[in-house]
Amino acid sequence: MFKSYSQKVFGLILFAACMKMIAAPFLELGNDEVYYWTYALQLDFNHFDHPPLVGFLIRASTLNMHWVSELSMRLGAIISASIGCYFVFKTTTHLSNQRAGWYAALLYQAGVYTGFIAGFFILPDSAQLIFWTGSLYVMSLLLFANKEKQIGYWLLLGLLIGLATLSKVHGLFLWAGFGAYLLFTNYKKIFSWPFILAACVTLLCIVPIVYWNVIYDFITYRFHSERVTHTGINIASFTTEIVGEVLYQNPIVYILMAAAILGYKSISFQQKNSGRWLLWMSIPLIIIFWMVALFNPTLPHWSGPAFIPLMILAGIYIDQKKQSWLVYVLRTSVVIVFAMLLSLVLIVQKYPGNFGSQNNENLGEYCPTLDLSGWNNFSVAFNTLAERDQANHAMSVAPAIIVGKWFPAGHLEFYTARTTGLSLIGIGPLQDIHKFAWLNKERQALTIGSDAYCIVPSNVPFNVAEAYGSYFTTIDTPIRIDQKRSGVVVRYFLVYRLHGCTKIPQPLL
Repeated sequence: MFKSYSQKVFGLILFAACMKMIAAPFLELGNDEVYYWTYALQLDFNHFDHPPLVGFLIRASTLNMHWVSELSMRLGAIISASIGCYFVFKTTTHLSNQRAGWYAALLYQAGVYTGFIAGFFILPDSAQLIFWTGSLYVMSLLLFANKEKQIGYWLLLGLLIGLATLSKVHGLFLWAGFGAYLLFTNYKKIFSWPFILAACVTLLCIVPIVYWNVIYDFITYRFHSERVTHTGINIASFTTEIVGEVLYQNPIVYILMAAAILGYKSISFQQKNSGRWLLWMSIPLIIIFWMVALFNPTLPHWSGPAFIPLMILAGIYIDQKKQSWLVYVLRTSVVIVFAMLLSLVLIVQKYPGNFGSQNNENLGEYCPTLDLSGWNNFSVAFNTLAERDQANHAMSVAPAIIVGKWFPAGHLEFYTARTTGLSLIGIGPLQDIHKFAWLNKERQALTIGSDAYCIVPSNVPFNVAEAYGSYFTTIDTPIRIDQKRSGVVVRYFLVYRLHGCTKIPQPLL
């Protein structure tokens, strides 16, 4: 069917994209995805947690928010992953040949992080995939295709790394890895005017991040620094990071990448030092996150981009080994990832139970499938309740929905407030409500005498009386709305009516 490896790669990309687009409408948005919807709601130079580019990507994929659905929200991630796959193929082809590029593309699609986490769910990592892989490709041209005298490639590299950083700040590692490689192979290039000019382009790109943080007293970095300031060795977090990396990369893919590193000396590289460059663009960043994990809890996807160069290395390794069982294992790993996607859809839609707590007071807590289901049906039921309350004059006109944490605030913002037209207000410490503190500035605040709803999912316990009792005269007994899956109650939502606001919460910003 496909006569060349480039055609095979296009077929692979098209197949993967179609599978994801088919699955997208059957999985509601996860905690992080609905949170990043707020980035699109309120575009800014930077945000409390991350740089702004994912918000712009959502604006683009939803046609400036005129087409809002699970599919349109995730379309940017799917397209970004598809383009990233092509860049990986082109980079590997340039360093070796098209067959090696085909194997690297398979590894990329088989990787849970590249093919599924960042390649399906809409995250800052999703936007970064294009620019990270694009940067690697341009670097390969500058280093191994005699393009270093063409200033346009240097400017493009600076722009791509700048955009990667505008997605997530660790995009700056691209310069660190590239600079370290040059330092040990051709240090004079670091002081050349094209290199400096390219670095200046990146610095220009991140001016909005710095400007925003100056205005808000570098609040982003103070927040993230609090996550990595523990001093005692934490074996549990280190183990979690290693195991998480294996799972996030796909155990089979991880083993193939490890085999390529162990067999590094047996690989015949067509381009001098190309193998060293791939290692410099990956291993140091992985080690950095290992060191962080040794003292602090981390998330395995933080190191995800660092494994992309190793996929290229493994593609070259598999090609040169010429062992059919390696290719078979690689193809099997691709099947496994898409089988996981299908299984996730079936579980979320049909599994008669939850994988978390079975206790009534926190039913469903720690069950990840509940992040991806139930919110739309609840919002329909809540809208019916809110309309009945208005008809019966049980609540004041246009009551707000108040929340105390960024999750479930993201889901309530996307599925409930957006569809009912009610305003959602975050009331709580900044470290709990995050971006909602900025959204509050654009929304009508509570007024003396007004009423509000507070919605508490059973899997995210929250003491409403303790948090908001001092702000209202009375809090009614909550109304319970069950979420059922295949006839089994897997979670419930408590809807509290809060009457007669007596105190206005102080703004956090």
